[in-house]
Amino acid sequence: MQITRNSLDSTPGPSDWFTGTVFIDAVAAPSGSARVSSASVHFTPGARTAWHVHPHGQTIFVTEGIGLCQRQGGPIEVIKPGDSVFFEAGENHWHGASPKRFMTHIAIQEADETGSPVTWGRHVRDDEYTASQED
Repeated sequence: MQITRNSLDSTPGPSDWFTGTVFIDAVAAPSGSARVSSASVHFTPGARTAWHVHPHGQTIFVTEGIGLCQRQGGPIEVIKPGDSVFFEAGENHWHGASPKRFMTHIAIQEADETGSPVTWGRHVRDDEYTASQED
């Protein structure tokens, strides 16, 4: 058995990338020629990402709470523990907590040849973020 101790502190999510209070814990960072990274992202109620795209797509796996996600042009979807969401490469999207519940997910993405795993866009406006589909 091998246990790798996490020696990194939780990092507040940058306000350029998130609306509301978010904390990020590294799960796996690429080393050598690897380009896949993973993080546990903790959203407080109402917190969410800005619109963004990933060059090779992104998988999120909800571990607790109730969240919302949306791809550009699509409906807002409710996501719950055990749900896995795959956003296609280049698909503009956002995800975060529902208005009244915390949400944590594991995010898995691959960096492009320049080392970038994401391109951030504008913040999700309050009128775009809706609670009408919250359970």
